[in-house]
Amino acid sequence: MTITLPSKFIPSDGRFGCGPSKVRPAQIDLIKSENVMGTSHRQKAVKDIVGAIREGLSEFFALPDGYEIVLSLGGATAFWDAATFGVIENKSAHLSFGEFSAKFATAVAKAPWLQDPHVVESEAGTAPLASALADTDADVVAWAHNETSTGVMTEITRPNDSSLVLIDATSGAGGLPVDISQTDIYYFSPQKCFGSDGGLWLAAMSPAAIERISKISSSDRFVPAFLDLQNAVSNSRKNQTYNTPAVATLLMLVEQVNWMNNNGGLKSMVAKTTMSSNILYNWAENHELATPFVSDTAARSLVVGTIDFDEQVDAAAIAAALRDNGIVDTEPYRKLGRNQLRIGMFPSIDPDDVETLTGAIDYLLEHGVGVR
Repeated sequence: MTITLPSKFIPSDGRFGCGPSKVRPAQIDLIKSENVMGTSHRQKAVKDIVGAIREGLSEFFALPDGYEIVLSLGGATAFWDAATFGVIENKSAHLSFGEFSAKFATAVAKAPWLQDPHVVESEAGTAPLASALADTDADVVAWAHNETSTGVMTEITRPNDSSLVLIDATSGAGGLPVDISQTDIYYFSPQKCFGSDGGLWLAAMSPAAIERISKISSSDRFVPAFLDLQNAVSNSRKNQTYNTPAVATLLMLVEQVNWMNNNGGLKSMVAKTTMSSNILYNWAENHELATPFVSDTAARSLVVGTIDFDEQVDAAAIAAALRDNGIVDTEPYRKLGRNQLRIGMFPSIDPDDVETLTGAIDYLLEHGVGVR
């Protein structure tokens, strides 16, 4: 059933994706205005952009003394492989509560030079507490700040004083509160809250993490050059990457970091995502046909909202009708298999647009779209 939404139910920007997310026009404008596309990433112009990103993120996250922003290529998936080579000495322990938090543990389990990881699991839509790893003998503990597949966020706190804390913050960094001192490597790809293309990972690293990386890199363990985190640290200190980066991604990222810092920093961005998530979850809680998938209110993500629908509603039909009206990427995570919508609420997304989206869904349901 095709239906045209009235203009009042069309958001000012219809991008609500949780994969690649909304890119602000100013980010694209910077790509067009800066004459660095197609130039060497080893020269001053591009290195200055990388330096500005590192300085801007240091300010944004209020990095403790000795922490550094490190970056390299490949995204979070590449970082998981790099960490199996270059951060874990003998054994890691993981909280696993969705598709992405499970992937790091899976990568570690395949590494023959490491002991089998200790994994604490919970059902999709929930998350174990960090305290579940308090008594581990692992030298690294790891989990996700935000499980993108399910819309669950976690508290970031050190479970013990002996393990390095590695946090996958890909969809949470920039939109969720965090005290970086509670982590040793807080890593993320920039295509979520930072509204840039993928293919890059960035991390706030503690002195302890950098020391561990140096120790392993200088040992007799084989580490592929592309995955050698010491290469990433050394090149980052020169404001460059080991291999050629996508300069457009760097430009979009530096513009976004500047925008976030100029608009109140992390505290302000969290206030914005909190406003958007309150709008979405309050709407779902008061709807007769919808409900938040995550039952624990404290674990409901501020940046990725998952909304279940009653069996008499076909959520896929709702997503398709929204897409026909230019409101895109509200489909659920493909492997979760639930009758739901997944809504991105990253800092670039206006809370008013989230409210308009809920009105659009109501309008579609009232006119029989997706009603079985």
